[in-house]
Amino acid sequence: MTFQQLAIGSYFRLPGVSYSCVYRKASYSYCSRNKVLQPIRPTTKVIPLNAKEIAKYLAEQKEFLNQLKKSKID
Repeated sequence: MTFQQLAIGSYFRLPGVSYSCVYRKASYSYCSRNKVLQPIRPTTKVIPLNAKEIAKYLAEQKEFLNQLKKSKID
């Protein structure tokens, strides 16, 4: 699948890149990673994430933020 075929708001990763590196389609020519916009070519091959993979990614992000908050308090 290519980037242009994804719906805006879809989560995806790039082939050959670490599984923990997840992007979200922000517009027709930009994606975001950690809320930072990055340009991307429409023809770039992507791997869309399914609901289970998205849930796992969001849970990991939440746990990471909780750890940051905890370490800041300590």
